[in-house]
Amino acid sequence: MDEYRMERRNQKKSKVKKRILYTVLLIIVIFLGIGVYLFTHGYNAVQNSYEDLDRKDNKSDLREEAITIGDDPLSILLIGVEDYSTGGENGRADTQIVVTLNPKTNKMTMTSVPRDTRVELTAEEATDAYAGSHKINAAYTFGSISGYGANKLTVEKVEDLLGIPIDEYITVNFDGFREIVDALGGVTIDIKEGFWEENIYDNNNRITFESGPAKLNGEEALAFVRMRKRDVNTVYPRDERQRQFIQATIDQAISAGTIFKVGEISNIIGANVTTSLTASEIFALQKMYSSMDASSIETIEIEGSDQRVDGIWYFIPAENGIENASLQLKENLGLDKPNAEQNTDESTITE
Repeated sequence: MDEYRMERRNQKKSKVKKRILYTVLLIIVIFLGIGVYLFTHGYNAVQNSYEDLDRKDNKSDLREEAITIGDDPLSILLIGVEDYSTGGENGRADTQIVVTLNPKTNKMTMTSVPRDTRVELTAEEATDAYAGSHKINAAYTFGSISGYGANKLTVEKVEDLLGIPIDEYITVNFDGFREIVDALGGVTIDIKEGFWEENIYDNNNRITFESGPAKLNGEEALAFVRMRKRDVNTVYPRDERQRQFIQATIDQAISAGTIFKVGEISNIIGANVTTSLTASEIFALQKMYSSMDASSIETIEIEGSDQRVDGIWYFIPAENGIENASLQLKENLGLDKPNAEQNTDESTITE
């Protein structure tokens, strides 16, 4: 009898062990399935969005050597394109933000390039008919028209302006911006000052923003970051609002619920985003910076003023505006060489 009980007890233990084993295996399969789902969807979306910059040795001319993403400091130009009024053809760069990331210091900076900054375009870049002075946001349009490359010309003009290498770029159009925010379930932002802006998706009817925390949907978020003509822009500038939005979006994007929206987000990215980053490079960035505190992002400002030149209003950087911004960006990219270090080297040689 005792032997029978022992055998029954062992059989029960065996069944329990098998159930536990099956449960563990099921959990592993589920997690592997989610991992494969995330990778394949993300990979396919990035593959559909990939467009390189056709550079020699796959690097900026301002780099001596190509960088390794995830290991070396790098810069990324974020380009927000308005192409809804042209049916997706020959749009214009409404927003240009330079982001620098330094894995050695875990520091991230954001620099908004004023869209009205005056630059020169050559005949090769913009065709003979349009060569000359233009606002920097027009580089995207003329680069597309001339065949030079919309993203390529935009990147090169920002490099010329700031004197730093732009290693990669990410371009998103307004539709993609709106749809990604909606897919994330909205973005919560603490609005500093109340204002209003036109809703381009609703016959330019006003969207009113009240001061205080607010959860913005895609249309509202787009209006929030685009506003630049209201009087409140002087006390609540556009670059500050854009920084707030990026910080809030980073926090929202890494939330637990986002994993279940990856398919929807991937479809949006594939249709509305262009980037020079490969899938493996994006995964390397995500791994390196997923733990970064969005509130620690430093903002660098290009000082200057709006001035009328030949009947056209441009943003003209202050005398030291570009130089100061460039020095700060070079520092975070590890490209600066302090004079003290140079003097030390020279004195050593002299001796």
